[in-house]
Amino acid sequence: MNDDLLTIGAFAARSRLSPKALRLYDRLGLLAPAYVDEASGYRYYRADQIERARTVALLRQLDMPLARIADVVTAHESDGVRASALLADYWAGVEERIAAQRALAEYLRGRLSGRSSEMYGKFVVETVDVPEQVLITETRHTLVDELPAWIGASLGRLEEAAKECGGVTASPFVVYHAEVTQESDGPAEACVPVADEAAARVWAEGRGRAWETRVRVSPAQRLAYTRITKAQVAQPQILAAFEAVEAWIAERGLEYAGPCREVYFADWDAAGPEDVVCDVAFPVK
Repeated sequence: MNDDLLTIGAFAARSRLSPKALRLYDRLGLLAPAYVDEASGYRYYRADQIERARTVALLRQLDMPLARIADVVTAHESDGVRASALLADYWAGVEERIAAQRALAEYLRGRLSGRSSEMYGKFVVETVDVPEQVLITETRHTLVDELPAWIGASLGRLEEAAKECGGVTASPFVVYHAEVTQESDGPAEACVPVADEAAARVWAEGRGRAWETRVRVSPAQRLAYTRITKAQVAQPQILAAFEAVEAWIAERGLEYAGPCREVYFADWDAAGPEDVVCDVAFPVK
């Protein structure tokens, strides 16, 4: 055995990892010892493994899952830039989750304290007049857990189809024709405004009943709306925004002129948790 090898105790002290953690990381393939004595089972490590060990320890302080740590430290051995990018991607997800949890905590504080009116006051409600629009749409019955993935996929399909229909003329949106919850499945309707009604009808005929697509003309209407951040789009905190608009409508004695909707006007993938990305709105008269 090489005299330069370190016992697991000495290596643990220098790497800032416990012997128990070192044994676990060995089993997971994160940090294998350089030599294992067949007779005693003792583990020994090289001094040049300390950098990898310390990196593992630091990444664990970020609560990074072990599988992702393995990706980062493996990449670091050959491509530091890629390893850094993997870490940045993980941390962006952490910040997005924290922002969503912060918004959820704020929503729950308002609920639990009974100060709903104060909570609604944080949303600025305005109105906007929307002209008549030709829409290509896709409708689906979906529960709330399935909703985010369906919205992204559906609007993506419709925006691609809009190229055959004269192009997109306004922000895409989703209309909720009934409640979408854990127990109620809508339906929800993804809508993309397009320029050419005739071309849109040709496109829809070619689709048949695939994805329950259709073309419809939405009349000119006034929307009462408030803008929310990407973090606030998550359930159930988005409900606070809808309730704020409902409270505003009731205070002014207005009437509902159609089902509620979410209007997506920003690049979702490029937006950060605190960036405004969406209007929650009700048609009113």
